[in-house]
Amino acid sequence: MTALLTPLCGHLGIDLPVVQAPVGSAASPELVAAVAEAGGLGMLALTWRTDAQAREQIQQVRRLTTRPFGANLVLDFPVASRLAVCLEQAVPIISTFWGDPATVHEPIHAAGALHLHTVGSVAEARRAVDAGVDVVVAQGWEAGGHIRGQVATMTLVPAVVDAIAPVPVIAAGGIADGRGLAAALALGAQAGWLGTRFLTAVEAHTHELYRRRLIDAAAVDAVHTRCFDGGWPGAPHRALRNPTIARWEAAGSPAAPARPGEGDVIATNAAGGAHRRYEDLIPLPGMSGALDEMAMYAGQSVELVRDALPAAQIVRAIASQAADIVEPRPPHR
Repeated sequence: MTALLTPLCGHLGIDLPVVQAPVGSAASPELVAAVAEAGGLGMLALTWRTDAQAREQIQQVRRLTTRPFGANLVLDFPVASRLAVCLEQAVPIISTFWGDPATVHEPIHAAGALHLHTVGSVAEARRAVDAGVDVVVAQGWEAGGHIRGQVATMTLVPAVVDAIAPVPVIAAGGIADGRGLAAALALGAQAGWLGTRFLTAVEAHTHELYRRRLIDAAAVDAVHTRCFDGGWPGAPHRALRNPTIARWEAAGSPAAPARPGEGDVIATNAAGGAHRRYEDLIPLPGMSGALDEMAMYAGQSVELVRDALPAAQIVRAIASQAADIVEPRPPHR
């Protein structure tokens, strides 16, 4: 699909401008490798892993693919040792979010890795470029999970492209199919960054209940909130409306520790570990309990997610649809 090849594809070593967002605990090594094998860029989410777990996940991806992949770190948390593991393991692409990329840029570049950083505004994009970042991910307000800014993708992406050219931009937020990818490319982005679409991939580490809720949800069900801040205080996010959000809003959206049901154990994992209401954790395989009351992150593009498919099939379908839009095939005679 040569119509979709952008300069960034060559820079990242990928065949298609499709990036799987680092969707927290759902970003299994199997998902990352499957996306990479299909020609896209898979991303591990390693912020909340131990160093040993991070090393094992990186090595597991390497056992499954020889293609490039990346690792994401949230700079609001102490990630220096995790970054050291990534660089020791020669992960070629490091993605950062939420903090100051200047604090980690030098070791990333010194190791020969590429540095991506996610922003939510033009001002933040300029600061990232001043810090030396190689690629900026412009995240629109309609994105799922944790959200940096307040501007929608359609406006943010071209504004960032104009502000930081020639530094390449990846568009994030509201993209779930080839139409969204084609639109992102038309706005000047060189790839699309998709999270919600990959949460229902067969390889994603998501509980079946969560997967079903995503498939059944409408765009209006994905609400911008600060409800699930246990573990990441004060960070706004977008998640599917559920009984926890409804009860919290009905109480006037109080801050911790005055929220209704504060401290309730609502789920246990396969090892018997307890998970409490308002934690920023998604329902994972092997969990039991009131899983519908846990955080179920999703962007407004959830409206377009209607099935669970292998990741490679998702990548190919997105790329094929986008290619037909970017370079329409001549009609048959």
